[in-house]
Amino acid sequence: MSATVERREYYFPNRIVRILLLAMQEAMGENGIHAVLNTARLQYYIEHCPPPDFEPGMTFDEVGRLLEAVEGIYGIRGGQRIVRRAGETCFKYGIEGFGGVIGFADFALRLFPIPLRVRIGLEVLAEIFNRYTDQRVRLGESPDSFFFITERCGFCWGRHTDTPTCALMEGLLQETLYWVSRGKHFAVEAIGCIACGDAVGALRVDKTPL
Repeated sequence: MSATVERREYYFPNRIVRILLLAMQEAMGENGIHAVLNTARLQYYIEHCPPPDFEPGMTFDEVGRLLEAVEGIYGIRGGQRIVRRAGETCFKYGIEGFGGVIGFADFALRLFPIPLRVRIGLEVLAEIFNRYTDQRVRLGESPDSFFFITERCGFCWGRHTDTPTCALMEGLLQETLYWVSRGKHFAVEAIGCIACGDAVGALRVDKTPL
């Protein structure tokens, strides 16, 4: 008698899917997001923007197809530029969607030096993913860098690529750090990606602003 293994679906909640779709529409326009949704076989979302609640929304597989469709339509470089810009815009909509969590950080950030502000900003972002989604994130640190490490990633789920597909997270991190540092820019570099065959996704963040 053989045992059967149940495959669990992993989800992003409606609120985060809503933020992602609004940011992508802002980055590529209404016609662009419609084309991407059609290509990803997610036509339902053309007429139905998810409500701002925490019920299960898109599966990781669907989000992976969505971001893959952007590169299929715009090419790898063009698609990554668009997705990175969407990641930056996600922060703006995230402020609206997670005001309570981010508001606490905003108060604390006024009191601390920049490296500590950066760490707090990364911790808050990781907490949002770990608390509200099935994505799993942890932080690492070296003397000159922080590492945003994703052990289960919904943005590259089901994808197999030769180059990292971390543009959305790069944009989100860069905009988060711009906010927590009160207008400074930081180098963010993908040094590991599950879609490329790595065990985890990893983004390195310089502690010192550019």
